[in-house]
Amino acid sequence: GQGASVTADNGAEGRGMKLDAKTIAALAEHLESCQLQVRDTPKITDEHPDMDWDDAYAIQAELLRRKTARGRKLAGLKAGLTSHAKMKQMGVSSPVFSFMTDDYLVADGGEVKCSELIHPKVEPEIAFVTRRALKGPGCHIGAVLAAVDFVIPGIEVIDSRYRDFKFDLKSVIADNTSAARFVIGGQPKRAEQVDLRTVGVVLEKNGEVVALGAGAAVLGHPAAALAMLANHLGERGQEIPAGTLVLSGGITEAVPVQPGDAVTLRVQGMGSTSMRFV
Repeated sequence: GQGASVTADNGAEGRGMKLDAKTIAALAEHLESCQLQVRDTPKITDEHPDMDWDDAYAIQAELLRRKTARGRKLAGLKAGLTSHAKMKQMGVSSPVFSFMTDDYLVADGGEVKCSELIHPKVEPEIAFVTRRALKGPGCHIGAVLAAVDFVIPGIEVIDSRYRDFKFDLKSVIADNTSAARFVIGGQPKRAEQVDLRTVGVVLEKNGEVVALGAGAAVLGHPAAALAMLANHLGERGQEIPAGTLVLSGGITEAVPVQPGDAVTLRVQGMGSTSMRFV
């Protein structure tokens, strides 16, 4: 996949990068301003068609630096575009990775203000919390399951900063893979208590079933998303630390929401979690 072509160089002047540090900082500021001011933008590759995977992840890293400089804490990591349905919906062929800060976390059953978002959609996920660090290269599903403390239902709210949710892979990586809000809740389970491949999920909106799926929709097994994330970070000399929450990726296509919508995710044997849009 495309992810394999990413080099270990993080510096903006690094080998193979097409954008300079100043451009990377300016693009991160632009994308974050769109997020904070709730306005959309054409995808950034329109203006920078030669930017590469390293540039895209460098912009994302600069976004995180800007947020932590303002006192935000890292709340978790996420894999995106991990289901074949989702890849098809977005016209891409490999997963992408990004971060979530503490202001993205919604209390179970809590409210999400639509005035703070551009065009939100929800997707059902299995969230993992690690008890041991996971480090690539060579990380695999077995290593992930051995390192996981528990799994729990999670709903992710994605909100691309790009006009009409239209983007290419490099643009969406730079935009922190459309991360916006998330909730977790229900019954935490040890990974070995659940068959994560066959576990069924039901996403309801206002009491109606809007999406159905099974864990295997995520790369054949949701733990594969964490293995790929660990290997992706390993190429950069980083790891998934112990105690990290990881959203493993949407199990179904994303469902648009608007003010007044109540969304509930039920995961077989793991209870439910919900959020309301106001």
